[in-house]
Amino acid sequence: MDLFRKCFQWKDWKTAQQFGYYPYFTPIESEAGPIVEINGERKIMLGSNNYMGLTNHPEVKQAASDAVLKYGSGCTGSRFLNGTLDIHVELEESLAAWLGKEAALVFSTGFFVNQGVISALVSSDDVIISDRLNHASIVEGSKLAAGETIRYKHNDMEDLERILQKVPDTTGKFIVTDGIFSGEGTVANVRGIVELAKKYGARVMVDEAHSVGVYGSEGRGIADEQGQLDATDLYMATFSKSFGGVGGFVAGPYEVIMWIKHKARPMIFSASLPPASVAGVRKALDLIREGDDRRAKLIANADRMRTGLQEIGFDIGNSASQIIPLQVGEDLKCVKFWRALFKAGVFTNAFIHPATPPNGALIRTSYMPTHTDEMLDEALDLLQRVGKKHKVIR
Repeated sequence: MDLFRKCFQWKDWKTAQQFGYYPYFTPIESEAGPIVEINGERKIMLGSNNYMGLTNHPEVKQAASDAVLKYGSGCTGSRFLNGTLDIHVELEESLAAWLGKEAALVFSTGFFVNQGVISALVSSDDVIISDRLNHASIVEGSKLAAGETIRYKHNDMEDLERILQKVPDTTGKFIVTDGIFSGEGTVANVRGIVELAKKYGARVMVDEAHSVGVYGSEGRGIADEQGQLDATDLYMATFSKSFGGVGGFVAGPYEVIMWIKHKARPMIFSASLPPASVAGVRKALDLIREGDDRRAKLIANADRMRTGLQEIGFDIGNSASQIIPLQVGEDLKCVKFWRALFKAGVFTNAFIHPATPPNGALIRTSYMPTHTDEMLDEALDLLQRVGKKHKVIR
């Protein structure tokens, strides 16, 4: 049988494109700001992870430009061999010092961090205990690991303890959770997780991808916000959101980082982060640490939208962050709603099955400190009009 047969038979994408409901791979023709241009049309951007608005910051762009002129466009190899520059090491030292960890390690993508760390640490006689709503990169890292994966109910500490009670004391236990969950906008109970980890002898890693830069002292994330940064064994985050770049890192005990550095296949067998990205992230770190005004504005914008969306009648679930979902339900209804919003001038993200449970489709909105009150009021008006028309509002 032809291996490609399933590819030729799969028509979902073609049908969606023919009817104008295909919500993915939309080319943007402008910088990643609160307003973008698509096909020459203005759109209010409510679908970006540029949480601190640093992608376009002149100092970040200048740092990236300077690095290209000094080092060139790439490193021509992996970190393991010829691809480590002095600026990689400087960035890692800065990240570790910022978080109060012994060491840090930079990967070329955040996805690779979770793949590499989990698969490198978890052996056949260990177990991964993972929140059911964890990001796909955690899921993929768990699949690559030799040990068993057990998933607990989302943010449910009773269910987590139930699972921990059943794991033998002789088994290594690794609890992994998102800090902020990327679709739902809910916040992990890191304090509760750490307490249970101490009680049952487990290690903890928090994926701070959507919380770094936004929460905690100097933007250190949710674990810091809840007073658990020191008690968290491993800290993981990406550079593709608040840092406005690409890549990711893990921070923790020196010996553990050295193990990961020599055992994580995505680290050893992929090209290292390009100089421009490293330099841009390093400058973004300085701006994040000094960014209390940006954080305050972002949180104010998110609170404004959460209140406004609820008053209009949208179901936003249990969102408590800058990520606010609009619950829709059926997949087709969701993509039709997305398309209508897009035509009206609002760029959002459509999450449908299997990214959500069956009949759990949602429109994901997210916010930046660079959104003005006028932009948000305009967006609320458009969301209300389109939501009523498509019967998404209660």
